[in-house]
Amino acid sequence: MSSKRLYKIVKTFLQFGLDELVPKKYLPWYVKIARHSLFWLGNKHKDKTKAQRFRLAIESLGPVFVKFGQMLSTRRDLLADDFANELNLLQDKVPAFSGAEAEAIITAALGDEVFAHHFKDFQQNPLASASIAQVHTATLCQDGDEQQVVIKVLRPKIANTILADIKIMARFAKLIARWLPDGKRLRPVEVVAEYEKTILEELDLHREAANAIQLKRNFSQGNAIDKVLYVPEVYSKFCSKNVMVMERIYGIGVGDISALHEQNVDMKLLAERGVEVFFTQVFRDSFFHADMHPGNVFVDASNPADPTWIAIDCGIVGTLNREDKRYLAENFVAFFNRDYRKVAQLHVDSGWVPSDTCVDEFEFAIRSVCEPIFNKPLAEISFGQVLVNLFNTARRFNMQVQPQLVLLQKTLLYIEGLGRQLYPALDLWQTAKPFLENWVKEQMGIKAVFTKIKGNLPYWNEKLPEIPDLVYDYLKTNRAAQRQQLTSLQQIQQQQVQHNKQMKKLVVLATLAICLTIGLS
Repeated sequence: MSSKRLYKIVKTFLQFGLDELVPKKYLPWYVKIARHSLFWLGNKHKDKTKAQRFRLAIESLGPVFVKFGQMLSTRRDLLADDFANELNLLQDKVPAFSGAEAEAIITAALGDEVFAHHFKDFQQNPLASASIAQVHTATLCQDGDEQQVVIKVLRPKIANTILADIKIMARFAKLIARWLPDGKRLRPVEVVAEYEKTILEELDLHREAANAIQLKRNFSQGNAIDKVLYVPEVYSKFCSKNVMVMERIYGIGVGDISALHEQNVDMKLLAERGVEVFFTQVFRDSFFHADMHPGNVFVDASNPADPTWIAIDCGIVGTLNREDKRYLAENFVAFFNRDYRKVAQLHVDSGWVPSDTCVDEFEFAIRSVCEPIFNKPLAEISFGQVLVNLFNTARRFNMQVQPQLVLLQKTLLYIEGLGRQLYPALDLWQTAKPFLENWVKEQMGIKAVFTKIKGNLPYWNEKLPEIPDLVYDYLKTNRAAQRQQLTSLQQIQQQQVQHNKQMKKLVVLATLAICLTIGLS
């Protein structure tokens, strides 16, 4: 760990007054002495709020901390609203590294001959630059065709930088957990561990390429909804751990509202389709893009009356198992119907809260949190915030953090934010409720039974010829087990008979001894 880097982080924290986040009464004497010994590092931003200072400090520490702040902004179950809102302002705009160095990395990954033969018009000036990678444009030549592509390349030595900064973060996390009054509830050590896992996965572009291919396949099934989301093609032949080649897309950034209005895009339809795409990924495919912030989402406005979405950067994806999907959908529907008893019971049944949880108390807690929300018009209710409130309430009843649900919550907040930015009057509840109700019916109705049988037919067909042998083996094993049980029972009975005989002898002897004692006396 670089002592120079550690000093810079401590210096930044002190100059932004972040030491004030820990009340002095909780600090041991030696920490107070250490703080006074750094008297020249005083708070230079006293005119700003603590939340603003926290965001500015993270912003000044560079891309690894910025990305950590962005992840932290989605954990509204841990942070106060003012801190979460400030961290939402973090921008992942990082100066580009040398285009010549990027070309050298790409050439080394693909091979000189492959790069020279298949790529031309490589632009050393990057199209975009972020904290972990940057993107360059080029023309891909193969099979006599030319295709405009972008080449994503990881920053040189970024893994070393990330690992070094994460070690420092982990050290600070332990201090926060120990000394901050609310340290245990914030679970800083676990949050840093979660961040480490997420960011290290983003360092493997093979993984991102595979995720993009899977997402594209999911939305190529020919259904109406599949035409609403486009995922650029990935040229896996030219991908490696630190280089990825994909189709170049041309769209309007979803955050560029003025450009969308200039193109007369149907904003209401676009917002509603965004919601439908999200729930389709979650409940139909169990595979959802979990990093859908404005920088990763574009709009194809070539037909303004029929706009479609374009998703890039699939480094982070989430999955849900069958049970989580069903319980989650039923929870949402129960919320729509304000059936808090069912919400409480579903949490217990799913194992999200301990089985000995008092359902009556849990129901009352959920009702207390959610009823004030429902007093607002539906269009003003934040779907994502309801989910946050639900998880916060459940956590008071010892609900363990469910990583897949945290990703889902984060993505839902992104989607809702995008939807309302595009169309402020978006009624997320009205858009989502029919989808979820139909999904629950499909999963639990007669059609679902036949679908499951149909899906299992190949397995049953494979095992059918083996059934006579399996039945014979079962009966043979069962008979052997019965004989063994009978033998064991007979042995137990014999032991019991012998035990009874011994007891009788002991009783007779004891009686004789007592009689003899009485006679002698």
